[in-house]
Amino acid sequence: MSSSKKIITISGKRKTAIARATLRAGRGRVRINNIPIELFEPRIAQLKIMEPLLQIEDKLRSQIDMYVKVSGGGFMGQAEAARMAIARGLLKWTKSKHLKSIFTEYDRTMLAGDSRRKESKKFGGPSARAKRQKSYR
Repeated sequence: MSSSKKIITISGKRKTAIARATLRAGRGRVRINNIPIELFEPRIAQLKIMEPLLQIEDKLRSQIDMYVKVSGGGFMGQAEAARMAIARGLLKWTKSKHLKSIFTEYDRTMLAGDSRRKESKKFGGPSARAKRQKSYR
C-alpha cells in the first residue's frame, strides 16, 4: 500500500432523480447502473449523459473510470442527474478553472442544478391550478 488511490464520490440531482458517481483512475470506462455507456438506452438519454465527456480532451477521459448509480424519476431526469454528477466529478478530479468555464459556457445546468419541481396538487380540482368549472344555467 505505497500509493494512495484517488477516488472521488459526488452526486447530482434533477427533479426526483438522484445520481451518485464514483471516479477513480482507470482506462476510461463509463458505466451507468452497471451498463456501459455505449449500450445505454434510450439513445437520447445516452447522448445527454455523454455531453460532459465530449467537452473534455481524450487524454483525460482515458485515465478515469466512472461508475454512476441512478435512481428515481424518469429516464430523462436520470440522464440529467447522471450528467451533472459526471461533470461535477470531472471538475473535482481536475480542479481546473478552464474546464469549469467550458462547462458553464456550454450549459450551466451541468454544474448548477435546476431548482424547478412539480407544484403540489390543491383541493377543488384535478391538478395544482385547474379547478372544477361552474355553470349557473
